[in-house]
Amino acid sequence: MTITLRRAQPTDANALPAIERSAAALFRTDPSLAWLADSPVTDARQHLHAIETNDVWVAESPDGVLAGFLSAEQVDNQLHIQELSVSQHFQGQGIGGKLLLAAIEHSRKRELGGLTLTTFRDLPWNAAFYQRFGFETLSPAETSPCLLAILRQEVAHGLPGERRCAMCLLLTPALSNPHPTPGQTP
Repeated sequence: MTITLRRAQPTDANALPAIERSAAALFRTDPSLAWLADSPVTDARQHLHAIETNDVWVAESPDGVLAGFLSAEQVDNQLHIQELSVSQHFQGQGIGGKLLLAAIEHSRKRELGGLTLTTFRDLPWNAAFYQRFGFETLSPAETSPCLLAILRQEVAHGLPGERRCAMCLLLTPALSNPHPTPGQTP
């Protein structure tokens, strides 16, 4: 199936809560997190605000159905991913990865220093997924005050803090990379 990625339009806002709700059903596979499948999701009004003020991409199927979205905002010199959701029907087809790559490419074009996010460290579709794209888990000492505040907010809303982590993908120019890859000129 060919999926088209594009910037979200205001008319997409009404479809995004259903995508987020569908994606959250995956939490039912972890008994201690199953309650998240029925928790409130971002409403259409909030999605509309994000579309108008932040960076939101959608994945659209050939028949015009929205399959997933990624919502992010620039914080200082980094793009912070707030939500990445793919409807259950479309999961396992690489759509989440395509949305993530769009955000990474966008960050490179804007010459941002990197991307950040918070996620579950122990779920295969969370931290392990992002690690495949080069994201690294941050230690508490490496975690910015902004990301620490987000993690505290998540715990206040009931997420288990010991299972949450902050992650970062640095987008440094090759010549200033302190850890060049093999064969790369430092």
